[in-house]
Formats: sequence, C-alpha cells, structure tokens
Amino acid sequence: MTDYKIKDIALSEQGKKNIELAEMQMGALLEVRREFEDSKIFEGLRIAMALHVTKETAVLVRTLRAGGAEIWITGCNPLSTQDDIAAALAEEGVHVFAHKGESNEEYYEYLKTVIECEPHITIDDGCDLVSLIHKEYPHLIDTLIGGCEETTTGIIRLRAMEKDNALKYPVVAVNDNDTKHLMDNYYGTGQSTLDGIMRATNFMYAGKTAVVVGYGDCGKGVAMRLKGLGANVIVTEVKAFRALQAQMDGFRVMKMEDAAALGDIFITLTGNISVIRPEHVEKMKNGAILANSGHFDVEIDIEGISKLAADIRTVRPFMEEYKMHDGRKIFVLGEGRLINLAAAEGHPSDVMSLSFCGQALACKYLVENKGQLAPKVHTLPEEIDEYISELQLKTMGVQIDDLTEEQVEYLESWESGT
Repeated sequence: MTDYKIKDIALSEQGKKNIELAEMQMGALLEVRREFEDSKIFEGLRIAMALHVTKETAVLVRTLRAGGAEIWITGCNPLSTQDDIAAALAEEGVHVFAHKGESNEEYYEYLKTVIECEPHITIDDGCDLVSLIHKEYPHLIDTLIGGCEETTTGIIRLRAMEKDNALKYPVVAVNDNDTKHLMDNYYGTGQSTLDGIMRATNFMYAGKTAVVVGYGDCGKGVAMRLKGLGANVIVTEVKAFRALQAQMDGFRVMKMEDAAALGDIFITLTGNISVIRPEHVEKMKNGAILANSGHFDVEIDIEGISKLAADIRTVRPFMEEYKMHDGRKIFVLGEGRLINLAAAEGHPSDVMSLSFCGQALACKYLVENKGQLAPKVHTLPEEIDEYISELQLKTMGVQIDDLTEEQVEYLESWESGT
C-alpha cells in the first residue's frame, strides 16, 4: 500500500517547526512519551487513527511511536488537516492519508486505507472509524484489542451502538476524563471557536448579541469567552438543568424561534442535527453569521438554507454569503464544519496535552487489560485521570498539599461526628 497521501511533502519543514513549538507546550505528554520509550508497550502493534491532523496530534503520534507502535492516520474532518503537519509526519515514516479540503469520497477512501492496515487499536474522533469497521470490516474485530474515542459526538454514537448491542469491541471514552471534557471542551473550544470566527470574519464581539446553541461543556466555554469579550449572550437548550445553569450563570435563555430575530452571530455546539433550520433563518436579521463548533456539519441545515437563497457566493475564505429573496444576507462559516479547525488551528497545545495524555494512557490501559474488557464503552479509572493532572501541574511548576495521616484517617472514618 502507498505509504502516504498528502498535499505536498515539500511542506514538511514548516510542519516540523510547528510540531516543535507544540511540544514546548505539551510537557505532560512528553512525560508519558519518556515512559513509553522505556517500556515499549506497543511494540509490534498497529494503531489506526482518525483524528484532526494538527501539530498537537503529531506530538501524540510521536509519543505512541516511541512506545513501539506503527501508526496509520487519517483526518476526522475534511477541513481540519494542517497540510504541513501531514507532510512532516509522512517524512518521519508515518502512514498518513489526509489533506485539507478532502472530498467526501477521499475522506472515506482514507478511512478505509487506515483500516486496511488491520489495526490492533483504534483512536477515533467522532466514531467514523469504529462505525466503518463494524459496518464493512467485521472480520477485523477479533484481532482488535480495543479503541479510544476523543469527542462528545463520538461518545453519543458509541453509547447508541452499545444500547443496540452493536458495539463488538471495548472502547475507552477518553472524552469522559475530567482532564478532557472539563478542560479541552471548556477552555479549548471556548478559545479556538472564537479564534476561528475572528480569522474568518474579523468579527467584533463587543456589543453584539451572540446565540450559543447548546450549553454542554463546549457551549459553556464559548459562552464564557463571549461574555469576556463583551458580547450579550443568549443560550438555547433542550435540557432543563443545562438551561437552568445558563440562567444562573447570567445568560438569557430562550427558544431558538425567539433568539433567531435577536442574534448577530449563532454558534452551534450540540452534537445534534438541524438545530438551526430554515424557519429560524427566515427570522434572522441582515448580516447574521452562522458558525458551528460541533463535530459534524449537520447542526446547521445548509441544504435547507440553500433552498431559501436567491444567490450564494463565497465572499472570503471559509465565509459564504446566502442572499435571500428579500435582500437579507446571511453568512455561513466553514461550510458548517468545525470552525475552530476549518478557519483556525484548533485548541491550543497546552490543553491538547491533557487530552492526548488521556488517549496515550487509554491505549496503555487497553494493552494492559487485553482480553479482560467487555465490548462496551469504558471510562478510565480515576487514578489515571488524577495522574494526568499531576503531570500537567508538574510541567506548570505548581505544587499542591498532601494529606496528613490524621486527615487520611478522618476521611476514611465514619465514626467522627459533630
């Protein structure tokens, strides 16, 4: 099979420089790499990856290779690959199949290519790799040790598979780590989403009304950053407790049908389909901007909105203008795909270090527990999550207290009272 399929190998020098810069901010993951260099825990194993091919992902790839793994990697979104990083990985001997702007056909061709390496472990972001293996490559399941899933959307799909008894090998929900969903989703998505929108539009947040669709960990992070930049934030939700949280956090909460006429910018972060629909767009003001930071390009009903438009044109990279019959102009960013990776570079390296420590240690956990895990969605033990936090604090130069013997005894006792 071809060793790689990328845009241009000549981009590798810039890619190496960017990976070098990422490594400077990913000390916790480098600690894990040193551990793997000593143990060679993945010697003789093939790992198939469908992740955003970014400089941070490259640091994870190097870490797994340090443990002896052979890596086959493709993207998990047609617009998220950084072509210089793909080139750098290819030059290093990684089997990489990805480029920015892949067609739908190329996207699935590359997924199939990495699956055909007959992997022992899968690492997924969105569950496309796992789903395709179950649908078209079931004969590989018996040789799979397990898999890891990076994001909320993927976990939703995996739990649906588990509920239907369709999941046939164990998968670790890395997204459920506190060091992932309370850090990457909250701090990473908050910053990188607004970064992507600014790069695509040069949008001014202060004084504008921003509608955050979904108040999960990602929505909370985006709403917090918008508030910090001076935006008036409205939240729409379908879950009562999350809506209550948003209200208590000081945001206006209302139905999308009411928010549609008020927003200057709309950002979807739900993991669900068609949360912005034509009937909402019909109420929007001239110049309204629609952006998505959920994993798939289904949250904004692009097809339905297209049918409303009299004309569609690209006015800037990653910014399309939909001119309505009444003269209003609505702008959709990044084709409705992940705006933080379509128009920017994804999460900062610091926070991705935590996420990818989770991925790396999840792979280790799968190998150490080979044959002992049921074919369902698993969560890493709390002590592994705590270990990741300890590594990050160490790289930040932060020290914390230890419990005294008296405190340990008190916490473990039930007899002490008022």
